[in-house]
Amino acid sequence: MVSSDQRRRQLAREKYVRQQQRRQAQQKARRRNTVIAAGLAVVLASGGAVYASVALTDGDKKGSDAAATPSDNPTPTQSESSAPEPAMAVDTKAKYTMALTTNQGNVRITMDAAKTPRTVNSFKHLADKKYFDGTKCHRLTTEGIFVLQCGDPKGDGTGGPGYTIPDENLTALGKAGADGSVTFPAGTVAMANTGQPGSGGSQFFLVYQDTKLPPTYTPFGTIDKAGLKAVQEVAKGGVEGGAKDGAPKKAVTIAKATVTKE
Repeated sequence: MVSSDQRRRQLAREKYVRQQQRRQAQQKARRRNTVIAAGLAVVLASGGAVYASVALTDGDKKGSDAAATPSDNPTPTQSESSAPEPAMAVDTKAKYTMALTTNQGNVRITMDAAKTPRTVNSFKHLADKKYFDGTKCHRLTTEGIFVLQCGDPKGDGTGGPGYTIPDENLTALGKAGADGSVTFPAGTVAMANTGQPGSGGSQFFLVYQDTKLPPTYTPFGTIDKAGLKAVQEVAKGGVEGGAKDGAPKKAVTIAKATVTKE
């Protein structure tokens, strides 16, 4: 049975998503009107010449990696959006802690705003709005790559906050080897994305065992020892149905997420 507190958090998340969707629709309408006006101006100025304009963003476009194999990258099928990211509200010279209270143990993540200011700012913004509260970590991989993926309010890999943030700190883990990958050490926390640059949203992954990946995922945090042990215990439980990639058998629910300045 859903408690009144859980229902309240759910309603708050749904309200936030609706607000983002309305904002996005308003922006698309303004862009459309601007393009139409600009097109009319060009026609008048050029004596009747017509110029075509192709929209390069689509709020309804989705990624193509919904059915990723165990060796694929931790890529969500998160809806792309042109809604604005949150205004900068963190101290870009400070460190922050994201604390995740889960049913499988507490996870504390240290984040350095000097290295990933826009990523930290986004997580602070979302956590303050209780965006992550009551959400599930929807994906565990146990072969090829070793991560637990969280941050999707839908719980199926397709959810996002209605905006995207740019990639940051991509050189932090060194130069890619001959295979095009770098090692994400156990304890690393990084942004998931759609496979395209600057497509991160709210989904992130916790690396519980050294994993090789292309340096295209923003590494923005480090898990504390107790938190890493908790994630490793979840990984030991395996994936539902005996698969190597899918929902963890030990379901992980984030009861509360907070971001505070150290």
